[in-house]
Parts: sequence; structure tokens; C-alpha cells
Amino acid sequence: MLTDMSRRISFLMHDISRHSRYWFDARAKSRGLTRAQWRVLISLAHSEESPTQSELADRLDVERITLCRMVDRMAEAGLLERHADPSDRRVWRLQLTDKAAPLVDDLSDIANEMEENMLSPLDAEQREQLTHLLSIVRNHIRSQEERAVQPASAGAGR
Repeated sequence: MLTDMSRRISFLMHDISRHSRYWFDARAKSRGLTRAQWRVLISLAHSEESPTQSELADRLDVERITLCRMVDRMAEAGLLERHADPSDRRVWRLQLTDKAAPLVDDLSDIANEMEENMLSPLDAEQREQLTHLLSIVRNHIRSQEERAVQPASAGAGR
């Protein structure tokens, strides 16, 4: 017997993600930004230190060359700046400009509105429970990924 695909958790998560991306993209586009650019801005806004381009690419799970092109365009638009790393001149650290702050606030408002709209059928307790359960699943997936990346020789020599 086949399972109703619309009831599978992986299908539901993918479908919700797809709809939210479309919803967000349409609103971000009116501000002249893409979702990918917003991810760069929000990540830099929440960074305690100015990350390197490589660190940011890893954090956002994008290719370094892809991020480099995005950073080029965003620097040209005056939204971020590259600064030479004091300990390694070959490394660039990224920092938001004052011009980016209102955009970060505006796009954060859009994200908050989107989340509120998506979760409006749920009461506060259900939202908390959903957040808790999804966090458990995400942390489990991350731990599985970390174990898969560990060298096979780590358990050798017993």
C-alpha cells in the first residue's frame, strides 16, 4: 500500500519551504534583493566577528565562487565592505555598511510577517511544540552528518 505523499513529513517540509521561498522572493525582489543576498546580509548582521568570505560560504552552504560574485555585487551596491585580515593579507573579512542596516531591518520584518502568516493557524503552545520538535530533528540530522564526516580511521586501532 502506497503512503499518501502529501502526508509524508519530508514532502510537507519541502512544500512549506518551497512556498515560503516564493513568498519571500516576491517581497524581497521589491526591495531590489534576492533571498540569497538577504541570507548574506542577515548572516553578517548576526555575526559577532567579521567572517572571511570562506567562512561565510561554508555557513551559507554555497560555493566560494558563488559567494564571491554575490559579494562583488553587494559591495558595488554599497551594502558591504571587504577588509583585509590583519593577520593574513590574502584573506578578506566582510562587514555590513550603514546603508545595509535599514535593508536588514526591512527584510527581517518581511521574514517575521511571513512566519506569522504561515503559523497563524497554530496557537502559542503549538508553535512552541513545532519549534521544539523541528529542532530535535535538525539536531539529529546534524549529528548524523558530523558522524558521517569523521574519518573512518577514528575508530581503528582498538
